[in-house]
Amino acid sequence: MQLDNRAQTLLKALVERYIADGQPVGSRALSKISGLELSPATIRNIMADLEEMGFVASPHTSAGRVPTPRGYRVFVDTLLTVKPIDASSLESKLQLQLQKHSSQKIIANAAQVLSSLSQFAGVVMTPRHESIFQQIEFLRLSEKRILLVIVAPNGDVQNRLLLTNVDYSPSQLVQAANYINQHYGGLSFDDVRTRLQNELRQLRDDMTALMQAAVEAGSDAMANTDDVVISGERNLLSVSDLSANMTSLRKLFEMFEQKTGLMQLLDVSSKATGVQIFIGGESQLVPMDDMSVVTAPYEVNGKIVGTLGVIGPTRMAYERVIPIVDITAKLLSNALSHS
Repeated sequence: MQLDNRAQTLLKALVERYIADGQPVGSRALSKISGLELSPATIRNIMADLEEMGFVASPHTSAGRVPTPRGYRVFVDTLLTVKPIDASSLESKLQLQLQKHSSQKIIANAAQVLSSLSQFAGVVMTPRHESIFQQIEFLRLSEKRILLVIVAPNGDVQNRLLLTNVDYSPSQLVQAANYINQHYGGLSFDDVRTRLQNELRQLRDDMTALMQAAVEAGSDAMANTDDVVISGERNLLSVSDLSANMTSLRKLFEMFEQKTGLMQLLDVSSKATGVQIFIGGESQLVPMDDMSVVTAPYEVNGKIVGTLGVIGPTRMAYERVIPIVDITAKLLSNALSHS
């Protein structure tokens, strides 16, 4: 929905003032801070239109208005002016934290840097492991129950239980494992999945089904080694917007303890380019209405392997947090590519 210049200016002024002091913004204040030479009556009419369109709302306790998730979305997408920061100074500080360490230490330091610079919570999804296997083995446990044993190139072993529609004989299982190891050992399960569709048409359908089940289970087993590093969760306890009641606190700590929803959100953002902003009340991936997550993907040797970001209130200084996330992602990419 298109807003004219006056409505955009007033919405931008309202969001910036609300982010700054957390109080509903009235028409009188807007007339002073917007720079528009409009009568209070005209401003009230425009604000009423913005409220009807769902960009602002009026709390019952005040005549002023506050931005809605939809209002925040318009603000960050089209009205936000990202303030230039001293990139060289920030980079020099970050480089001290993100170099000459192991990959695990670099990632942990990146989460701490995001937290300390934003004063919110910093989060880094650890690099996604390529689901490469050296060899697999099938062990018949009972009728239609098979144990899939996956050996990674570094010697790590993962096990997965397969429930099949066919009762495979031990010789069939050996034949299937030998075929996969001979033709696909050293590849990723994703590569194998693509090849199976083209190369196994000549095999019997039940053997094809077994191999496809093994690939799906193997890919899942390797993917589940991903994790999330979080730093600065306690910072959010001092944010009244997020810790105002026990229900909010419970949601907050459930998110950090379970990590499942957080992993889903970070995984979604890793498929995009550049900085992404997820706003609570608008994005189903964010568990709380008053929470926003600013993310950016990072790379190793030119390939996106994970995501990092800042978790904070919707009432955050986006113009400051966005460049922090962006620069940290680029420096983390550089540090991991040379570690």
